[in-house]
Parts: sequence; C-alpha cells; structure tokens
Amino acid sequence: MKTRTFSGWKARVRASMLVMLCIAAAFVFDASAQGAVAQAVLESATTAAQAAEPEPVVDKGDVAWMLTSTLLVLLMTVPGLALFYGGMVRSKNVLSVLAQVISVFSLLVLLWVAYGYSLAFAGGGAWIGTFDKAFLRGVGIDTLADTFSAGFKLPEYVFIAFQATFAGITGALIVGAFAERARFAAVLLFAVLWFTFGYLPIAHIVWAGPGFLFSRGALDFAGGTVVHINAGVAGLVGAYFVGKRVGFGREALKPHNVTFTFIGAALLWVGWFGFNAGSALEANATAALAFLNTLLATAAAILAWALVEKTAKRKSSVLGVASGAVAGLVGITPAAGTVGPCGAIVIGAVAGVVCVWGVNGLKRLLRADDSLDVFGVHGLGGIVGALLTGVFTAPWLGGTGGEDFSIVRQVATQALGVGITTVWIGVVSVLAFLIARAVFGLRVSEDAEREGLDITSHGESAYEL
Repeated sequence: MKTRTFSGWKARVRASMLVMLCIAAAFVFDASAQGAVAQAVLESATTAAQAAEPEPVVDKGDVAWMLTSTLLVLLMTVPGLALFYGGMVRSKNVLSVLAQVISVFSLLVLLWVAYGYSLAFAGGGAWIGTFDKAFLRGVGIDTLADTFSAGFKLPEYVFIAFQATFAGITGALIVGAFAERARFAAVLLFAVLWFTFGYLPIAHIVWAGPGFLFSRGALDFAGGTVVHINAGVAGLVGAYFVGKRVGFGREALKPHNVTFTFIGAALLWVGWFGFNAGSALEANATAALAFLNTLLATAAAILAWALVEKTAKRKSSVLGVASGAVAGLVGITPAAGTVGPCGAIVIGAVAGVVCVWGVNGLKRLLRADDSLDVFGVHGLGGIVGALLTGVFTAPWLGGTGGEDFSIVRQVATQALGVGITTVWIGVVSVLAFLIARAVFGLRVSEDAEREGLDITSHGESAYEL
C-alpha cells in the first residue's frame, strides 16, 4: 500500500541531485573566478613593479659635459704636457720630448680600445677585469655605462673615450723622468708593458666595482694613485735604469724655454678641470665642487711654492710657479670631489711646499736624474693628496663623508692604496725596463746624446741657426 510520505520519491531524488549539481558547479565557477582574479592581480602587480623601476636616463647635458671633459684632458697632453716638458729640456732635445709625449699617448689610446678598457672595467675579480669587451665587443651606440647616480647613465662610448685619455696621459707623464737620453723604441716598448701589467690592474682595483681597493672604500676621485703615484714611481725607476744624463752634476742642464713651460702649465691647469670635474661623470653639484677645488688648490700651491722659493733663494722663479701649479693640481686630484673648498686650499698649499722639497732635497737624497721631476711632483704630490683626502673628506672639516666617517680608518685605507700602487708599479716597471733594455737598449750612445736626440733620433732640428 502506497503512503503519502513516499509518493513521488523518484521526482524528489532527481530534484535533489540537480540542486547538488548546481551547487557544485557554482563552487567550481567561484574557484576559477578567484584564480582569474588572482592572476589579474599578479599581472597588475608585476606591471606596477616594472613601471616603478624607471628607464635609465641619458641626460644630454651630462653627455655634452663629458665630451668636453674628454677634449680638455686631451688638451692637457697635447699641447699642455708636451709644451711643459719641451720647455724644460735643452733645445737639442725638444722635438724628441714632443714626439715621445704624443706617440706614447697615441699608442696607449689604441691599446685601451684593444684590451685595456675590458681588463680595467669589464667585470672580473678583485685584481683584474676580463676580456669580455676586448676590441669593444658588445659595445654599441645603445650600450650604457653607469654614473654615480642611480638611474642616470652615459653612452658607453663616452666613458671609454674619457678613460682612454687618462691612460694616455699617465704614460706620457712618465717620459719626463728619463728625457734627453732614452731610445725612442725602448720608450714605446716600456709603455706597452707598463700599461698592460701596471696601469690596468691599478685602474681596476681602484675604480672598478669589484676592485680590491674600491670595495674597501679607498677614495681616489680622479687618479691620485692610478695616475700620479703610478707615473711618479715608474718614472723614478726609469731614471735609475736609464742612468744620468751626460754632464749631470757637472754642467748646468738648464731649461731652454721657460715660456714654453709656463704656457704648458697654463694649459694643464685649464685641461685639469676636465680631468677632475669630469670625473664626476655628470654635470652636477659634485662636478661643481671638483671644479672649484681644482681652482683653489692650484692657486694655493702656486703661492706656497713661490713663498718657499722667496724664503730659501730670495727669488720666486717662473719655472717654480709653473711647477707649483702642477703640484697643486696633482695634490687635489684624488680629493677633488670629496673635500670642501677650505680643505682643497690646505691640500694645495701642503702639496706646493712638499713638492719644492721633492724637486730639490729629496732628488739629491735619491741620487736620481729625474730630468723633469716626475717623481718629485707627481709621485710625491700624489702621495700627499691621497693621504690628505682621508683627512679632509671628514664632514666636520667640510668634506662629503658620512656621519660615521673616521679619519684614522680612512687614512689607513688611503695608505694601503698608496702602498699597493707603489710596490706593484715599482715591480712592474723594473721588469718592463729590463725587457726593454734586453730588446732595444735603454739609452742612446754618448755621441748621439751630446749631439741631441732631435737630430740623432728624429732627423730634425727645432731651431735652425
């Protein structure tokens, strides 16, 4: 007998199953909808993150300033350094000095493109880079180089050209130490060896991100160690190896044209604004600080040198004030962008006083015929500047150091940089001169030296009488 309770049960079961199927379908749809929403949120977040990371900015003002700075450093070398050195030698050797300066500079610029830039700045470890960018492989008009400001870049070609002039002038500085008696071929061979095994490792450890001294916080804004101590030490080693000029200590080996030397010093001062202020890599406040410091330190060094000469010799010479200008420029180079203006004045004055002693007292103590005082001005001035950078970068002395800046710690780091540069370049220079001597011989014959290198090495005379 059918009862009312069980009547129509099949229809009710079917209805219940249909309801459950709808509920399950609703859950599935809801889950997939939540997944789609989550995916959309994720994609939106990714897009927002990408938007938050700005595209690198290449500022036309920065590019224009860096191209100008590169030209200024070229001006320092030719004609600046060439005239500065050329005026200090005797008239029979002036062309030989001009030829060595421009030839060494040109050689090193080409080597910089071949492998120098890569070994100095293309990755690597604490001591040297890689060959990844040899012959500028992978570099084009669209590749960029870092500056000191996040998000701001330079065309890599600009950075390569700027740094090429640094390498070139450093090698050209060295030739003044053994001017008037060195073989031209030996000078060029030495330049290749010194550049490859000396300059490039020092540039990497001081200026490249992975570099040993860079990672330890050593400060060298524009090349106190990389350029000046480097050139000074190499020049001193060269003066010993090449030997003294004929008549040194017995004859007066006077500059033949102090006017040339003065003009050269003036051109060096002008060009040095690109050397120092350009090392900021941007047209910004740091460049302005370096620019001002380059002006002030040089002025202080000129007056300090003149005062010392007046006190010691009762006369201030034009050759002295020209040398004082270079001493001040050398001294401020490592500190240009990190010390205040008052600190720059002190550094310049100290460099001027110390370098007067360097080209007189120290030169006699070393018993080296450093013809044009490469070590006395560049080596010694670079050491003074590097160490005082660690003092006057302190914020309470007007520098740009942070609140936790420690003079003792920073000076110790600076001294480490000076020591490493001196020892490494000393060893490399000794080996390079030994090789050059074995291949070509280091100096011309005594007869050729007496006649003058202009005629005997280049077949020309600067002054036809």
